[in-house]
Amino acid sequence: MSVPPFTFEVSTDIAQVATNIDMIYNQGHGHKNNHVDYFLSINSSSGLRQFFRKQARFFVDQQEPFQPLELQQAYAMLEWGMNWCVASNEMQYLIIHSAVLAKDDKAIIFPAPPGSGKSTLTTYLAFNGWRLLSDEMALIVPYTKLVKPFVRPICLKNRSISLAKEWFPNGRFSSIARDTHKGDVIHLAPPQGSWEGASRIAKIVGIVFPQYTPNVQLEIYNLNQTQAFMQLAQNAFNFGVIGKDGFDTLTDIIEEVPAFELRYNNLEKVSEFLQQDILSDAT
Repeated sequence: MSVPPFTFEVSTDIAQVATNIDMIYNQGHGHKNNHVDYFLSINSSSGLRQFFRKQARFFVDQQEPFQPLELQQAYAMLEWGMNWCVASNEMQYLIIHSAVLAKDDKAIIFPAPPGSGKSTLTTYLAFNGWRLLSDEMALIVPYTKLVKPFVRPICLKNRSISLAKEWFPNGRFSSIARDTHKGDVIHLAPPQGSWEGASRIAKIVGIVFPQYTPNVQLEIYNLNQTQAFMQLAQNAFNFGVIGKDGFDTLTDIIEEVPAFELRYNNLEKVSEFLQQDILSDAT
């Protein structure tokens, strides 16, 4: 399964996993590639455990990084496992826990902790004219402002599941993984245009820290360089590992790219702000 810039070989004996892969990735990059970066397997448990409570086990290159999960959570476990592979091993990038979306190859990154509404915002933008590069990871090339796409499905949780299905009833949704450590979880394939742009890099022109706030249509806060640096560093998977490369890359970005914190409940107004106040001023 080619998911630029990486290739995964996935084996499974769980029908739900195979069905979801085919449905989510069949219009993307599900073809075979001679080079494989990660050999993954996700299979139902064997031995005595299978008779009492069927579970799924995830392995990467014969390592098992996670505890077994309920069988109905297997597909979500695979997606989380793919995230783990990249975050734990790909030190040629500065990796930020962030959504990344672009227009005209001008990218805005959206670092945010769980519960911020990031993935709901990502879904809205991706299905309203923006190109999704990632819902989870900004893969930044060191000493540049270039970000590589890692196009995969958007992970939606709890109330955002029903919202997305209401907004985009023709979307390609995975089965629901219920009662995970994140609550109920579903994965939504991005639009075809995002798959088609999966090998096209973009230039970071803005940083936005989103926070869904029920009683606020849109409030915009400019962040100074120190604030933006600290928040970005806190959201970096490998900032402490790649050392000077990470520090210098973040510093260069912060010195040249505006950063904002948004509190909002109106996605249309957020989109207007992004286009009128960030993209239109970017070179």
